[in-house]
Formats: sequence, C-alpha cells, structure tokens
Amino acid sequence: MTIRLAEHAGFCDGVKRIVRIVDETLEQSSNVYSLGEVIHNDRVNDGFREKGLKFLGSQDLSDIPTDATVILRAHGVPKAVEEELRARGNTVVDATCPFVKRTETIAEKLDPEKDVFLLAGDVSHPEVQAILGYAECPVFVFRDEAELDALLSEQADVLRNRTVTVAAQTTFPVQVWHTCVKKLNLFYTKLVIFDTICKATEERQYEAEVLSNQCDRMVVVGSKHSSNTTKLYDICRRNCETCLVESAWELTPAFQIGANTIGVTAGASTPPVTIKEVLEAMSEVENKQVNESEENFEELFEQSVAAEEDSNSKFVAGTVLAITNTEIQLDIGRKHTGILKFEEYSYDPTVNPAEEVKVGDVINCMIMKTNDVEGTDMLSKRRYDSQNAWVELDEAKESGEILEGNVTDINKGGIIVTTEKGIRVFVPGSLATKSRGEPLDKLLKTHVRFQIIEVDPRKRRAVGSIRAVLKEEEKAAKEKFWATAAEGQTYTGVVKSLTSYGAFVDIGGVDGMIHISELSWKRIKHPSEVVNVGDTVEVYIKSLEDGRISLGYKKDEDNPWYVLQHTYQVGDVVDAKVVGMTSFGAFANIIPGIDGLIHISQIADRRIEKPDDVLTQGETVKVKITDIDYDKKRVSLSIRALLDNGPAYEEEPEEEDDDAPVSVYDTDVDVPTPVEEAEAAAEEAEEVAEAAAIEAEELKEAAEDAEEASEAAEEVAAAAEEAAEEAEAAAEE
Repeated sequence: MTIRLAEHAGFCDGVKRIVRIVDETLEQSSNVYSLGEVIHNDRVNDGFREKGLKFLGSQDLSDIPTDATVILRAHGVPKAVEEELRARGNTVVDATCPFVKRTETIAEKLDPEKDVFLLAGDVSHPEVQAILGYAECPVFVFRDEAELDALLSEQADVLRNRTVTVAAQTTFPVQVWHTCVKKLNLFYTKLVIFDTICKATEERQYEAEVLSNQCDRMVVVGSKHSSNTTKLYDICRRNCETCLVESAWELTPAFQIGANTIGVTAGASTPPVTIKEVLEAMSEVENKQVNESEENFEELFEQSVAAEEDSNSKFVAGTVLAITNTEIQLDIGRKHTGILKFEEYSYDPTVNPAEEVKVGDVINCMIMKTNDVEGTDMLSKRRYDSQNAWVELDEAKESGEILEGNVTDINKGGIIVTTEKGIRVFVPGSLATKSRGEPLDKLLKTHVRFQIIEVDPRKRRAVGSIRAVLKEEEKAAKEKFWATAAEGQTYTGVVKSLTSYGAFVDIGGVDGMIHISELSWKRIKHPSEVVNVGDTVEVYIKSLEDGRISLGYKKDEDNPWYVLQHTYQVGDVVDAKVVGMTSFGAFANIIPGIDGLIHISQIADRRIEKPDDVLTQGETVKVKITDIDYDKKRVSLSIRALLDNGPAYEEEPEEEDDDAPVSVYDTDVDVPTPVEEAEAAAEEAEEVAEAAAIEAEELKEAAEDAEEASEAAEEVAAAAEEAAEEAEAAAEE
C-alpha cells in the first residue's frame, strides 16, 4: 500500500502567523482573552488554554475585565465589537487573517447610498458575520448557485439601481465561485469583482481534487467545525471513499484494508504533529497488513471486539450516567469518565440522542481520545458501529434484508446512500428509481430503503438497489388491492400522469385511470383543465376488467341536472344569460352547465323574423321555466309568458317540410344531431385509444424490467471480473 501526502497540508502561513501572535501575547501578559476559538482545532486551542488563554464563547464583552488583553481571532470580529473593546480600555491584539481583513476593508469602503454588496459564503460562519459588521450598504449572502438565483430574483430592484460589488468567504469552494461570477456577469455590466478566496484554500482544494482522483481512498485530517477542512472532505468524497478524522485515534485499521493507494490531506488549521501521528498510524497498519495479508475484515473485527477484555482496549461498553444538551456521560469501568458527544452518536443526522437514550442504558463505544488532566475519555458510538457494519452488509446480501439510509450524494453514475453506521453504498442510476428516466436530484437528502446486491468487505465497496424494494412493495400493494377491490369503493389517490384521454392516478401502489369524460360534467378538451400531476384526488372504482382499473371522479351532487332538480321547478322565474342564437330560437344559460331554449314563438308577444330582432347575445333576461325533461336533458323557457301587455299571440303553423332538419327540442322526435353523433364517435375512439395505450404501457414496463435485469447482471459481472483481476494481480505480486 502506498500513502501519498498532499504537498500543501496543514498550517498555512496565515495560521502560522496567528499561532505566533498568540504565543507572543501569552508570554507578555497573564490576563489574555480570545473572542471564540483562535482557529478551528481543539488540539491547538487546548494548548493555548493550558498556557492561560481564556476563551469567551459569546459577544458579551462585560465578562472581560477592562484591563485584560483581547485577541481578535483569525475569523475577525464585527467592527462595532472592536470599537467597543477599545472604548472600554482593553488592549486589542488583532490576529485577523490578512485575507479576511482585506474583505472587511472592501465592505467598509462601499457607499451606503450607491452600492450593494454580495458575499459568497455561509451566513452563520464567524468570518462572514465579521465582514457583514463592516458594511453599511445593503448586503446579501449566498451559499451556492441556487441561493444566488433566488437572490437575483427577489432583490432585482435593489441590485438594478446600485453598483454591485461581489466578494467571497476565504474558504468558499473555488468551482462554485467561478460559476456564480460567470452568472453575475450575464446580469450586470458594471460588476465589481474581488477574488478574496485565500490562495492556500485554492491550492488545497485543487490538490484534493487531483489526489482523490488518483487514489483508492482519502484521509482528510482536521476539525469537523473547520470550513476549509469540510470543503476538502466534500471534494474528496465525490471521487473516492473518504474519511474525516481529527486525530490518529479516529482512524480505524479497517479503512486501509484492500486499498493500493491512500491519499492524505489536511485543513489549514491542522497542526503538523497531528498529520505526523496520522501518517505513523497508517504506516503501522500497513506493516501489519504485510504480515497478515490473508486476514479478512471479519476476523480483524472479531479480534478487535475480543480485545475489549483487555483493560487497555479502545472498545468499551458504558452505562449512561447523565445526558446534557450536547453530550452523554458514561461509566466505562475505568478511572476516567466517558464523554460521548452527540455528533459522535450516529452517522444519521436526523437522530436525536437525547430522545433515544436514557440513564441506565448501556452503549458500546470506541475511545477516541484520553485526557488524563481532566480525567475523561472522548468516545464515539458511530465509529464503533462502523467496525462490524461490513459484516452485516454481507449478511444482508445473503438474506435479502431491506436496509435503510439517507441519500448523501449524487454523481454521474447514480447516488450514494449512507447507512446509520456510516457505510456508503453505491446505487446505480438504473436501480435508484421505480422506472427508467426519473430524475435523481429529488432523492438527495431523502430517507430510502434498499437491498444489497453486491458487497466486497475487503475493498469496502457495496452496491445496492432501491428499485428491488420498490418493485416488491408494488407487488405486495397490487396483491392486497386485488384481494379486496370492488366496484364502488372510494380511494384517496395522487395524479401521476396526464394523457389526452384521461388521468392516471396512484391509489396506493396501484394505478387506475379516470377517463376524460369522467373528470367533469361539462365537456373539456384536456384533463389539465380539472387536475394536474401531483394533485390529491378522491376517486371511486367504476369497473375492474382484465387487470385494468377504471376510476370515477365526478360526483352526482355536482351534476348540473341534479343541481337544477334541487334548485328550480317548472313555473319559476329566473335570470338567464343569452349564450346562442339559432333560426328557431335562442339559448340562455340558467345555471353552469345547463342552457335552456327560448323558442322564437316565446321571445315576444308579436311575430318576429329572427331571435336577434329582440335579443342580443350576452344580455341577461328574465325567463319563466315552462318545461323540464330530465330524460332528454331539455329545458324550455319563455319570455312571452312574463309579458302582461299586448294581445295574445300564437305562432302560425308552418307547412311541413320533409327535408327540414329536426330540432333537438322537438318533443315528438328524439333523433341525435350531427354534433351529438360526432361526439359519440369521438368518445368511442378515445376508449379504443385508452385501451391501446394501457396495453402499450404494460408492454413498455415489461421491456424495461427485462432491460434493467440485464443491466444489473452486467454490473455485477463487471464487478466480479474486476475483483478477479485484482486478486490475480495480488497473487502475482
């Protein structure tokens, strides 16, 4: 195994300067305070604390004596804080990083009336908070391209009327910065850009990108609270399996097993001694691997667990003594008290240890760090759990057990699911969703269930399938549905897709279709006039035939004829809007969905040639309901019946014409009009198209299943072939 250390790892020049300033200040004064951590590294801060440095966790300056010396940490402080310290008479030692100081100066010089300041960074980070304290003009902070897009939209008026100046937090990701600046250049021609990213940050991020692409695994050394360290971790884990450790104690031997090359990099606040200890620990494991090359991971783990019986073992079982807001205190059977920080409890960020654990519980942990001065052992449950996780994955593959985890990353090939024990499982894109072509972005940061289809504990590689679980759940849902389904049953479903002839609805793992004619009592041109994809709808089963489910959506109480029957009766006088004219009369709308006919003989109390001699389309008139035929869906109306003046008038009978068209309101003849015949033919054609489409969808799903099974087999075969080649190479060596 080869270990490669990045050229620029550990303290940068700025951090070296700060450490020197603090050491010199402590030599000159015994009453020294720091507003927060000097840098993001517990080992360095603990060393300063032992030398007498007092740390103030809040911005409440009243806790600092006026005769004390105050060090402004690397991230800086807001301008008002520094001014208050000097006004109180405190001696101020400014150890702010020069790169941060430059950005503070840029913000301070901006015109409150003419400028606006955009800062790329994390608004909760101390450095960003300090910079914001120097700006008097409007300031907006964005963390990535998505937040920038939202900012450009929401603050368009402010940005349009001012000169836009943009800068970045010193540890901001370089690639994201370039993307955001490119976008800003498209919006503003008078853009003032300051590249304030620390050069040490750029060097380290570039080296991490290159090194992680060349190595099997990466080790990032530094504090989990350090922005530049976590950025390095994010870069590396996109390219290979990566672990983030604060000390050599956190590096487990199992991480190195099966790797040919391991790269090491470190954040700018990581002291050289910590990097040296990590490299020495890795070298010891490498030497042990040479002597025990045939020992597999399961045996190594069993030996580690067996070593618990040794009083010097780093694996312990502790009994919970107390629980605070940030940690769990345990009795581990030693002179030291065990301290389990919440962040070391589980790899699952949604887990709340305070809710899961109670006093008296026994928790298995790994000792990460011993402090003989304070009499404490820092513990980690999540790292203990990860020791046997690979063995459990292998067993899960054999048994077909369904596992759970959170989607933590998306790459070109698929997604990464991290289990509750911190194991990263790769799920190919073809096995990540129920059907092919579905976007993977929506899975990020979601909780998923999956099965293991391939695992190699020695190489620490695992492949999973979400689709296998979804297919089983779908099968079970279908079996349950068909065992109890009956016509008339009601369901709450979600609209999955729309076609020209209807809407497909998921009613609990099974899809049914609402025909377009069942969506509304009035004629519509497309289902989107009533429902949209994602809508929750109440439906009922109209029919079950040959595995097809026809659903009903429109309700009887919404039927216009039902409404009419319960609202009006013959003889009622209503206001109606004229909506159409014909040679034999006018149509007027009574209620939504129902138009009545005012026959030409009922429009006036005199003979008229055509309806528009008296009526105008769009006008509202009072009419009397003279007849309702619910069977033929016809309503007859009369204006003439409401006229009090004028002689009685009756329409003179006309000569019969055998070739004249039959009126739809002729009560003696019930012959469909050409429009009605065309509509009936169209509905019949739609039903035929619907059946064909459903059959085509079933054939498509069957073809996809066959193709996916073939792809999965090819992936497993490729993985097996790769493993065989590596085994052969190892044997030759």
